[in-house]
Amino acid sequence: MKIAFIGYGQVGAPLADHLQRLGHSVTLAANDPTSESLKKALAKNANLKVAAPKVAVSDSEVVFLATPFQANEAALKAVADEIRGKVLVDCTNPVGANLSHGLNSVQSGSEMVQALVPETKVVKAFTIYGFENFENCSYPGYNVKPVMMYCGNDSGAKKIVGELIAQLGWEPLDVGGLEQALHLEHMTLLWVRMVRVNKHSPNMVWAMLTR
Repeated sequence: MKIAFIGYGQVGAPLADHLQRLGHSVTLAANDPTSESLKKALAKNANLKVAAPKVAVSDSEVVFLATPFQANEAALKAVADEIRGKVLVDCTNPVGANLSHGLNSVQSGSEMVQALVPETKVVKAFTIYGFENFENCSYPGYNVKPVMMYCGNDSGAKKIVGELIAQLGWEPLDVGGLEQALHLEHMTLLWVRMVRVNKHSPNMVWAMLTR
């Protein structure tokens, strides 16, 4: 599958790395080919491709959005024509002061993303943990996989994202339509507060137990 990454920092870079090693064609959408984040991503995996954002997105089937939330609008406007009809994986979170929800829980960040690019198929995923678990999601010794919850309004797009989640070693859990993104964003804040503030181990994930 052809995948483009808008944003390749602590979240985007490890996901891009793993997906390329799984056999996907992964391109980093780079405005600045000399940026430190790009150099770090390529140092980890020299087989990642690099292209200007319009080219990277135009040539892709799936686009990962992994920028700081406040950069989303400008990043998406820059590729507005090229991203139409694509599957857009929203890995971003609106975080406000004192680890509050950046949109005051009135609207989810993913719903805002969908409004910015209404002709894309937005799926919220890869947001309920910190970057440590995107670098390594292996938890040997347990008989369940860590769960990755995701949501979106387009069933075909969710099927694609669910398959990518599974390939990356997670247990995919579709939690519903894009209105559920707000709850996933609160789960992210819960994880961040537990780990970054209350000093729980970052090597901590949720799991789904069924019977």
